[in-house]
Amino acid sequence: MKFATEYLWFNTKKHREYINITGEVEAVVRKSGVKEGMVLVSAMHITAGVYVNDAESGLIADIDEWLEGLAPFREDYRHHQTGETNGDSHLKSLIVHHEVIVPITEGKLDLGPWQQVYYAEFDGQRRKRLIIKVMGE
Repeated sequence: MKFATEYLWFNTKKHREYINITGEVEAVVRKSGVKEGMVLVSAMHITAGVYVNDAESGLIADIDEWLEGLAPFREDYRHHQTGETNGDSHLKSLIVHHEVIVPITEGKLDLGPWQQVYYAEFDGQRRKRLIIKVMGE
């Protein structure tokens, strides 16, 4: 079995941002030489997430609005008593989740016709990383 690991680094310009990383994940899979297996894509910070969905700007805006409705910024989160002000970012990350696993078939990501891999940043404007781990034959 082959394994390959690479990291992507982000320092977003906005507090919340959704970045299509499908091309970067595909590049790591190609470089790995794995033809059949899977790839784990995981945010390595507790205020970010990874998800698979459509790359349509209206949907991305809807997702952002929906998440803000479920976990809005508020001053009164208990987490803020620690000196942090990102309680909502932690909650948004829990909703989206921090990782996805995508199958690899014949050396390519085996995604549906509209599916793309996204990095979701909920507490940006600082340096964060993501791991891409390819496993298979």
